[in-house]
Amino acid sequence: MRQFLASLSLIFILGTSTYAQKINADYRLPIKKATSEIHIDGILDEKAWQEADVATDFFMITPMDTSFAKVQTDVRMTYDDHNLYIIVVNHHLIDGPYMVESLRRDFSFGKNDNFLLFMDPFDDQTNGFSFGANAAGAQWDGIMYNGGSVDLSWDNKWTSKVKNYEDKWIFEAAIPFKSIRYKKGITEWGINFSRLDLKATEKSGWAPVPRQFPSASLAYTGILAWDNPPPQAGANVSIIPYALGGVTKDFDNGGDNVYRKEIGLDAKIGLTSSLNLDLTVNPDFSQVEVDRQVTNLDRFELFFPERRQFFLENGDLFANFGYTSIRPFFSRRIGLNAPIQFGARLSGKINKDWRVGAMNMQTGAVDEEALPSQNFTVLALQRQVGARSNVTGIFINKQSLNYNPDENSEQPIYSQFNRNVGLEYNLASSNNLWTGKVMALQSFAPDNTGNGFVHAANLKYTSGNLTWNWQHEYVSENYIAEVGYVPRRGYFKIDPEIGYRWFPQSEKILSHGPDFGTRFFFNKSGEKTDNTTFVAYNLKWRSQSTFMLWVAKDFIKLQRPFDPTNYSGETLDPGTEHSWYAWGTEYASKPQSLFTYSFSTRMGGYYADGDRYNVSTEFGYRFQPYVSIAMTTNYNRINLPEPWGNTRFWLVGPRVDLTLTNTLFFTTFVQYNEQIENINLNTRFQWRFKPASDLFIVYTDNYLPAPFYTKNRSLVIKFTYWWNA
Repeated sequence: MRQFLASLSLIFILGTSTYAQKINADYRLPIKKATSEIHIDGILDEKAWQEADVATDFFMITPMDTSFAKVQTDVRMTYDDHNLYIIVVNHHLIDGPYMVESLRRDFSFGKNDNFLLFMDPFDDQTNGFSFGANAAGAQWDGIMYNGGSVDLSWDNKWTSKVKNYEDKWIFEAAIPFKSIRYKKGITEWGINFSRLDLKATEKSGWAPVPRQFPSASLAYTGILAWDNPPPQAGANVSIIPYALGGVTKDFDNGGDNVYRKEIGLDAKIGLTSSLNLDLTVNPDFSQVEVDRQVTNLDRFELFFPERRQFFLENGDLFANFGYTSIRPFFSRRIGLNAPIQFGARLSGKINKDWRVGAMNMQTGAVDEEALPSQNFTVLALQRQVGARSNVTGIFINKQSLNYNPDENSEQPIYSQFNRNVGLEYNLASSNNLWTGKVMALQSFAPDNTGNGFVHAANLKYTSGNLTWNWQHEYVSENYIAEVGYVPRRGYFKIDPEIGYRWFPQSEKILSHGPDFGTRFFFNKSGEKTDNTTFVAYNLKWRSQSTFMLWVAKDFIKLQRPFDPTNYSGETLDPGTEHSWYAWGTEYASKPQSLFTYSFSTRMGGYYADGDRYNVSTEFGYRFQPYVSIAMTTNYNRINLPEPWGNTRFWLVGPRVDLTLTNTLFFTTFVQYNEQIENINLNTRFQWRFKPASDLFIVYTDNYLPAPFYTKNRSLVIKFTYWWNA
């Protein structure tokens, strides 16, 4: 607790001392109500567009941030009673075709000529929305959090059109006021525009952003100045029913076909223009793309991100509490082993300074596992402090309902409840040079067996050349977060890192420089259990290709038995010490080529005086804009003494994205994972027949590699329709 208070005092003093007015407050784009009807066709011919103010003279962000952009971009915005409109003229600088991957929605930013809008309706420089498109018309939309991060899993209802000309491409869009959140009466929104032109290898923004920050950084937005307060969205109720049919067969256990006939419903109710209530009954997420598999040679559980739509809007209130390895709430725990019956979530802004989030989810019982029905409740309250910082409190409760386990039974025993209470202060200075966090968590469980404490803090400085970060963590041995992601307990960690970049006056080299870091773990007795020290050198070309060379030394004193192959079942003993040196490389080619490739290598020691060699590659080719082909490979060779011997793992994943239009998508990929002896085939067809309304057909097979034997198979057809009341 003393460490928590000391860290809080230091970071809070720094946060309040860096309070300042909005950096780009002088960049203002007036927006007036449309004087004519707007047709979304990619043609700048309506009277309203001729009368609208123009945002132009963009500033270059990369490769340099000291001049105006060479590529010209002109932006106009207007509105009516129902929609916010934007039209963008993206002029060409260099002749030739545009560069895109495909028409796939939520494309990879760095591999597409694109235009993006970053919108901060509360002008709090922390949360907002992003919309945009690539030069072929593929849409991009996401919810913004943490001052500049964009969650592209968020999906909403809006329309757009891209039209290409010899000397430019035009993007035009209508964004319903019902699709975004804003406070009644606010006449100044934070706003910025980002343009990426791969032929010119130039990223630019309307309001200038230093090159060390993403163009999405809300600390550097200008102001969208309304002639009158934006209109109220009116009755804002969306009903999203689904109907599903499917069949599954488990060949491994000789099962019969299991047929699925399900219906369910989601609803979004705008209680105010900035506060939303989400409801769900019998939700199904079968259309969500499956996770990309990885070879797991780690001692701890791996993390896979949430992709289910229901959990995403304002999800940062819940899911971003803590650090990547200390998350008291991880929504993928809900519905993991039991079906979700229904749920409700209230989230959004109360006013400019206060945000609230409340979630309640109910799962059903699973008789085969003696798993009782369970209730999950999460409450979060956030208060903005100073320029861009905030304080967040969170409460998480997992409760088993009507559950009285028999300790003498052979059935599994589940906890009756698990609770977590936490408080954190997030620092973000007005210019984003200083960021950090200090947090504390307390868990509670029956009979005090799971009562534990967590404290962690970090402070990061990011300038144009120098970056450094200090982080420390403490997780007690008894801390339990059953609805969280905390793969490691009973440790204290310190982790300082520093990096420097030079930006030479070179026609080919954009930047280069070293990174250094060392990470220590200690157990509850203060004994060192882990240490990784690394030195890396980074090189970035103006073409946007990158290269890194690194060397590292590792030390591990095992606290528990561990199989270094995660495959054989043979384990190393607790208390044994292992140390080794390793080195490796990483390279990624320039994204503007039709053929792209990247690779990483690792060579060096491993546990038990063994050796490990790893090579990972990714190759891609695009027949733009309709077809994108990718192949990923990961090869590990582990040489150990007996009883393990030599072990080899392949992980291979070919993928094909076929995008016939920007509303018709077909994706097929195969994942061959030798470590878990599985071949996974997944194909997904999506037809977006109306904005946010879809037909999905998903086919999945899992095979045993040798002999080629089907383990299980499923086919699902799902229809969703977004209806606005």
